[in-house]
Amino acid sequence: MSTFSLFTIPTLPHHTSYAPSHTLSLLSPSSMNLLKLHHIPRRLSAVTFRRISISAAAVRQDTNLWSTTPLISVSPEAESLFHISIDVSDYPELASSYTKPGQYLQLRVPNVEKPSFLAIASPPKVAVNKGVFEFLVKSVSGSTAELLCGLNRGDAVELSQVMGNGFDLNQISPAETYQTVVIFATGSGISPIRSLIEAGFGADKRSDVRLYYGARNLKRMGYQVCWLLAACRQFLSSLWQKYKVVPVLSQPDNAWKGERGYVQAAFSRAKNIFTPQSTGAVLCGQKQMAEEVTSLLVADGVSTEKILKNF
Repeated sequence: MSTFSLFTIPTLPHHTSYAPSHTLSLLSPSSMNLLKLHHIPRRLSAVTFRRISISAAAVRQDTNLWSTTPLISVSPEAESLFHISIDVSDYPELASSYTKPGQYLQLRVPNVEKPSFLAIASPPKVAVNKGVFEFLVKSVSGSTAELLCGLNRGDAVELSQVMGNGFDLNQISPAETYQTVVIFATGSGISPIRSLIEAGFGADKRSDVRLYYGARNLKRMGYQVCWLLAACRQFLSSLWQKYKVVPVLSQPDNAWKGERGYVQAAFSRAKNIFTPQSTGAVLCGQKQMAEEVTSLLVADGVSTEKILKNF
């Protein structure tokens, strides 16, 4: 099994954030035209944003409270994946309501009704201290996510309240008791995993922490350079020598020497869980992956209560 330590990151190509598995709704041509006709100007004042939000709430009789706020940045992170930062400094209650990695919200573009469900990729402390939410968004043709990834700094978006219970880390605490934590993510499901790792989960007190991260190929693997390198700088201590990243590619090129196929198969081949009673797991990504990994873990004796999901 090929593993990447955060202290020995390979040179990977870099190309310049999910919630429950919701399929993004397709936009009709009329909705696309409406967006173009009523595109909100960039760099609107905070007062203007609040007025837009109030007006939108009056017109749209839905049950969500929507906050209209500007984009800070939109940048390519990998093939079809974009890193997006959003300013929520005018909404401190919204920022502080994000308390656990794994929580998510709905995001929509003004004048387009269908939202995207997105897990927050930054840890809660970034929201509270800096007034920023970060996301890793997969651009799907014809979807709200595609429109979002095509916006620019200063453009307006609308955010719902923060949703979900996030990862219940109390189930795998204290860290001294649950020495093994195995993490699984596929595609943009790495978003809340990034939040989890940067928020911290007692990794310094655990002896075996592994991340199985699946993608089609290296070009589709988000955060492979900037996030891992930042993690090295931030957590420059001996504890991260124990933290292993196992990339698994379903359609790699011939030069790839690492794990091939799907993360559940790679884990099944490796396993190496010697004490299931002291093992926890965190899962985020495709439904089939989550179901099959859960079955493997339970068969090995890991309690279902110790297998954490964010939905």
